[in-house]
Amino acid sequence: MSNTQRKAVALISGGLDSMLAARTIMEQGIHVEGINFFTGFCVEGHTHAIRRKDQEKPKRNNALWVAEQLGIKLHIVDIVEEYKDVVLNPKHGYGANLNPCLDCKVFMVNKARQWIEENGFDFIITGEVIGQRPMSQRKDTMRIVVRDSGADDRLLRPLCAKNLAPTLPEREGWVDREKLHDFSGRGRKPQMAMAKRFGFDDYAQPAGGCCFLTDESYAKKLGDLWEHRGRRDYDLDDIMLLKVGRHLRPADHYKVIVAREEGEVKFLEGYRKQFTHLRTLSHPGPLVLVDGHDIGAEDLMTAARLAARFSKGKDAEAVEVAITPRGEDARLVTVRPLTADDIPPDWYV
Repeated sequence: MSNTQRKAVALISGGLDSMLAARTIMEQGIHVEGINFFTGFCVEGHTHAIRRKDQEKPKRNNALWVAEQLGIKLHIVDIVEEYKDVVLNPKHGYGANLNPCLDCKVFMVNKARQWIEENGFDFIITGEVIGQRPMSQRKDTMRIVVRDSGADDRLLRPLCAKNLAPTLPEREGWVDREKLHDFSGRGRKPQMAMAKRFGFDDYAQPAGGCCFLTDESYAKKLGDLWEHRGRRDYDLDDIMLLKVGRHLRPADHYKVIVAREEGEVKFLEGYRKQFTHLRTLSHPGPLVLVDGHDIGAEDLMTAARLAARFSKGKDAEAVEVAITPRGEDARLVTVRPLTADDIPPDWYV
């Protein structure tokens, strides 16, 4: 083994695998720091903090929490704008939904490669395991990541390294290959056993991901946004709003976002000045946002009847609703709530 302490950067997603991969290398005396790329889509703790039904779940940034458990420095890098091209134009296509998993991994490893070159580190660690993910963690796609990212053999995957050709850190004796692992497949029992051995008894759901692009419902909402805006684009506010509330589209030119509970009402409060918004006055009810263009009086009445439908006055003969167009004063209307039968299934995005 070399007497010079080598330095590695670990891609820290906040999940169990990246935590174990980093710890495995730290056990060999390597100086490890973490790096987490903020895309806007990996915001697991965000919905947990908003929704009452998720109150028992940890309100934390899992990547920061993992770094704390490991006792390492974590570098959080904002790539929201750069990442758009990965989402919009994936060279290797999408997974089951709008998840460009292989392009995403290539992009992040490439960013990590640039980072180690700029900061004098020696190699990169990831928590990948062969066969764990159908798109980005196959033996053939792992080779694509190595090639297209430019990382070459400075990319070490400690959890499955024995199933792969030796990398530079192994060949040079910076790490002992015999102390690396040969995990494969989708099962997580070996990782969970290792976590217990290291004393990690609290960690993010092992089989879960943190990317909303893998979620069918979320991907449908994003696709609907692109279709009705007439362009494939988004900003950070779009990413956040797509995760909150019921989204209904009564017509192509606008949609209605209805808060489902108190936590979502509080979150949407931050957006009410950017949109036309509605509140029920005669009965307790949700905050409702109207997102679109060329919104007419009839559209606003439909939005008001939807607001009434999802209020405590849904069975009342009439509900008073305040409609506040963006930049204007509120005006009051009295409407009859829509019934369940009045709302076509295709309104729900």
